[in-house]
Amino acid sequence: MEYTRTRRTIDDQGADAVMFAAEAFALQQRSRVVIAVVDPSGELIQLRRTPGAQIASSRVAIDKARTAAIFVRPSRVMEEQVTNGRLGALALHGASALTGGIPLVVDDEVVGAIGTSGETPDEDEAVSFAGAQARFSTTEVPALTYEGARAVAEAAGTVAEERGVAPVVAVVDAGGDLIYLLRPDAAQVASANVSVDKARTAAIYRRPSKDFEDQASNGRPSALHLARAVPLQGGMPILVDGEVVGGIGVSGASSADEDQELSAIGAEALAVKVEA
Repeated sequence: MEYTRTRRTIDDQGADAVMFAAEAFALQQRSRVVIAVVDPSGELIQLRRTPGAQIASSRVAIDKARTAAIFVRPSRVMEEQVTNGRLGALALHGASALTGGIPLVVDDEVVGAIGTSGETPDEDEAVSFAGAQARFSTTEVPALTYEGARAVAEAAGTVAEERGVAPVVAVVDAGGDLIYLLRPDAAQVASANVSVDKARTAAIYRRPSKDFEDQASNGRPSALHLARAVPLQGGMPILVDGEVVGGIGVSGASSADEDQELSAIGAEALAVKVEA
C-alpha cells in the first residue's frame, strides 16, 4: 500500500523562466499587466508588474493563476461557463471567473500556474500562454496519498476510540487542503471545521498549531492575526524524510491537551508505516 507518492512542482528557477518569457512578451506587446506565478496549491511564487500596470491587477493576476492551478484548467473555462448562463460557477470556492490564468503542465501533471491581469481578456491570456510555453524546470517532492491520509486519521481515531472519546480527525495535504476526514457518529458538529483549521495551520506553517496558541497565551496576541492560522493546539505537521507532506488536526476529545496528543499519535503513525 502506497502511503506517499512523488509529485512535481515548479521550482524557483522554473518560475524565473516562466516569468521571463511572459514579461518579455508583455513588453513586446506594450501590455501594462501584472503577472503572477503560483504553485500547484495556488500559492504565490513570483509577481511582476510591467510599467504602467494598474494597481488592482496585482490581486486579480494571483486570483487567475490560483484558479488555473487548483481547478486544473484555464480560467477562461470558468468565465465562459458564467457567460453562457451557469452563474453558479461564481460561487465556486477559490475560483475567479476571469480569463488570463493558464496551468503549467508537465507530463499531464499541473505543476503550477500563471495568471495575467491588466489588459483585455485575450491580451492577458496571450501573456500567460507565452509564459506557459517556456521551458521551465521542476522539482520532485513527496506527497501524501489518500491511503496515507486515511492511515494517519485512523491511527488517531483508533486510540481515541480505545479511550472512549470521539473527536473529529482531519488530514490535509502540504497546501492545507483536505484529503481525509474521520467523523465518528458521537462527534460534535463544530469539530469538523475546527479539525480542518488545525490541520491546515500545522501544514502550511510547518509546525504544531500549539506553537501559535502558546504565543497568543504568553504575551503575543498578534499571533491571532496570522493568515489562515488557527491558534488552537491539536494540529501537527506530517513529515516524510524531514519534509512536510501534510497536516493532521484533531478536535473534540476530552481536552485540548488530548487533541494535541492524538494528533501527534496520528502524525507519528505515518513515519512508522513509511519506514516499515
